Amino acid sequence: MKLTLRYNLGGKDPVEVTTNLANIVAWERRFKRKAVDMAQGAGVEDLLFLAWEASKTSKIVVPAVFDDFVAKVENLDVVQEETANPTPAAPGDDN
Repeated sequence: MKLTLRYNLGGKDPVEVTTNLANIVAWERRFKRKAVDMAQGAGVEDLLFLAWEASKTSKIVVPAVFDDFVAKVENLDVVQEETANPTPAAPGDDN
């Protein structure tokens, strides 16, 4: 699963980051859940954690403590979501 997230941190310009596999593993380890659980619906804390991890991976300077990051984020949007192994659409009836 790949997510592109956009957030504003403390009145600064929007930042856009894309998660990778390492970010998802970090989320699983912190929250003791499997990534498939997010398919049931990701909470705001889940998305913020992924944005924080993806920012660090992308060498974007963010607060070192997750809760400090959360306190400074003013807005968070999911820009794009991709499944890990997309499959082609089933052939349809074109009649």
